[in-house]
Amino acid sequence: MIDMVGIGPFVVMPIVVARFDNGLFIWAWVFGAFTAFVDAMTWSELGAKYPLAGGTYNFHRIAFGEKGGKLMSFLFVWQTSIQAPLVVASAAIGFAQYLTYLVPLEFWQQKLVSGGLVILVFLLLYRKIETIGKISVIMGSIVVLTIIWIITSGLIAQQHPVKILPTGTESFFTLAFWAAIGNASVKTVYAYLGYYNVCHLGGEIKNPEKNIPRSIFISIFGIATLYLLMNISVMGVIPWETVKADDKYLVSSFMEIIYGHQAGMIITILILCIAFSSLFAVVLGYSRVPYAAAIDGNFFKPFGRLHPTKNFPHISLIVLCVMGFIFSLLFKLSEVISSILAMRIIVQFIGQGIGVSLLRKKFGTKHLPYKIWLFPIPVILSICIWLFLFISTEWFALWGSVIAIIGVIVFLIKEKVKRGI
Repeated sequence: MIDMVGIGPFVVMPIVVARFDNGLFIWAWVFGAFTAFVDAMTWSELGAKYPLAGGTYNFHRIAFGEKGGKLMSFLFVWQTSIQAPLVVASAAIGFAQYLTYLVPLEFWQQKLVSGGLVILVFLLLYRKIETIGKISVIMGSIVVLTIIWIITSGLIAQQHPVKILPTGTESFFTLAFWAAIGNASVKTVYAYLGYYNVCHLGGEIKNPEKNIPRSIFISIFGIATLYLLMNISVMGVIPWETVKADDKYLVSSFMEIIYGHQAGMIITILILCIAFSSLFAVVLGYSRVPYAAAIDGNFFKPFGRLHPTKNFPHISLIVLCVMGFIFSLLFKLSEVISSILAMRIIVQFIGQGIGVSLLRKKFGTKHLPYKIWLFPIPVILSICIWLFLFISTEWFALWGSVIAIIGVIVFLIKEKVKRGI
């Protein structure tokens, strides 16, 4: 749950609300939770059966056979090496946006802040750090307490109900409604991402056959409850009609309405702490993915180098931060979020749906510690939802496809060079 909540829910809320012209934005958060729940069955079956460090990297390697597995695991690392800097950029841009509540900043000044934040995190991580685990837990606790404060304040100060059902001539069964759901759910799913992170630590989990599925489902239900209550609380105070997609600090304004400007400043500082801690943890974790693949012989060798004296993957860290710095300067937050999902859907999420089906066909289900309920319905439903969201990312879907195609070409060239050597 700590891994799932960063700056995401705070910065996507106004974007989601603004996508609907009828006030039914809450359903985008419900749809996001449902997407995570259905996909969680695939992660649970794979994680319980193959509790290995690396998660998707190893799932693909095992499921797609010797040749296909090598390609798919390479593509996962390839898209991670590009998608991870986008995640870094999203946290940095979100930080700069909320900072404008405390300090008025022009657009170019916000870009300087977001880029400077990436540089600061790089400098802090360019060393051997032993206390990051404790820092993450402390900051994660601040995240949960901050959301609980928001929820409690909003429920007490409710001024109007949040719209749940269509009224008049409105309907759930219209093209406009589902277009809004698709576009907005790209943002809400981004806020849910991380429910599967326990699979990346599979080799270190006690009793993984039971604890990995439990961890995944409990985290989804817990975070979905917090997100839904937070939206009801905030939008029960602020009229949804007044919210614009480019509102930079909606939650700060919400707390100011209830308690005054000082409370708005306090919540803003807490959100900035959350953004910084999530950026810190993201850079630390993602910098190890290309390194691990390079050590395994399935990515470019330079990424497998360790710092000569401080013993951390410095090449991987440098590349990640340089790209994150560039992305934070070039893109807007909404564009970054759509890019993240577009890049991950095909190779990771749909790839795993196909992979879990291949594994069942190869080895059967007799020895599976956890089995997907009503298989293959959840897998088919999950793939359909991911395709729907992929299309909903609009032109970013094309970008994600091109990145994957380039990855295939790079892999083939790399393998050919290796065989030649």
